[in-house]
Amino acid sequence: MKIVVCIKQVPDTAGGVKFKPDGTLDRGAMLAIMNPDDKAGLEAALRIKDADPENVKVTAVTMGLPKAMAVLREAVAMGADEGLLITDRVLGGADTWATSSTIAGALKNMEYDLIITGRQAIDGDTAQVGPQIAEHLGLPTISYAKEIEIDGDSVIVKRMFDDGYMMLKAKMPCLITALSELNDPRYMTPGGVFDAFDKADKFVTWGRAELSVDDSNIGLKGSPTQIAKASDKVAKGKGTVVKPDSPQEAADCIAAALLEKNII
Repeated sequence: MKIVVCIKQVPDTAGGVKFKPDGTLDRGAMLAIMNPDDKAGLEAALRIKDADPENVKVTAVTMGLPKAMAVLREAVAMGADEGLLITDRVLGGADTWATSSTIAGALKNMEYDLIITGRQAIDGDTAQVGPQIAEHLGLPTISYAKEIEIDGDSVIVKRMFDDGYMMLKAKMPCLITALSELNDPRYMTPGGVFDAFDKADKFVTWGRAELSVDDSNIGLKGSPTQIAKASDKVAKGKGTVVKPDSPQEAADCIAAALLEKNII
């Protein structure tokens, strides 16, 4: 079984977001990490491999600048078998459409049974790239995965919503987008770190020539969306404040709200 996990190197927003004078993210001034949702997707793939290590191969794929090789080394240090970096100057400035077209163009030249991506990246929060990759490849998609189980040639996924969940089963090949709540990703091991650096010279780097994609769908020229300005997440309000006159009134108010959301 071949699993491809799409990961992204993103700015670490936990330490605060920094912007350039033009309103775009100043990525050079921020630490870079593996996107949390992608990391959960990688952990899910590694757990599938743990259950059948002789027959499961995990490949991590990322698109970005050459420095994005760091997240591939991290993925291999966690347990992935190999890494693929998609990088080329003509791919710069890509929006979600151009990014998904580019990654799909690489996947068309690879073998896979299952593709796992994160639900969304913390630097964009669009949740578009994973489903778009599946659309380019003509694959079924299961998004918002909270649990993943392999059942023969099919995958069973618990798909989460704000007020419940659904269980879905799809035949492979298919694509799954993972929530960060899917699991607690493992740490890199010392042995894994050494393995990652030993394999670093064997990581594959693909440029424009290795991609099965039309020039009109890559890079800045192939991006119909242009970012005018980026901003930090807006803090949520405190919500609805209710001041009941009695404990019974408070309980009734809470019960009514839960009923409205179909929780009870």
